[in-house]
Amino acid sequence: MWFLWDPANEVIKLTHTKKRHNFRYIQAEPRVALSITDPDNQYRYLQVRGIVEKIEDDPTGAFYNVLSTRYRGHPIEVRDKDVRVILHVRPTAFRTRTS
Repeated sequence: MWFLWDPANEVIKLTHTKKRHNFRYIQAEPRVALSITDPDNQYRYLQVRGIVEKIEDDPTGAFYNVLSTRYRGHPIEVRDKDVRVILHVRPTAFRTRTS
């Protein structure tokens, strides 16, 4: 899943839609965990646990295109922009393995 660290607010931002099962789960239980694996070393990773503290509508898909540009190098047409949201995750714990 694409993400962006927002250093000003110290949150991880993710894009999601209101139509997915996970969205309903997050509304009921805002605790989440993310795992980021190094593509060059499958044993090296960062695990982040946190709380979804804010859900913001993204009706134009602007944040989705910020991530698209970051990960693909260019913006794309956002077909489901009417149901797009931005999840703001406040980290509460980190775990790493560096080798």
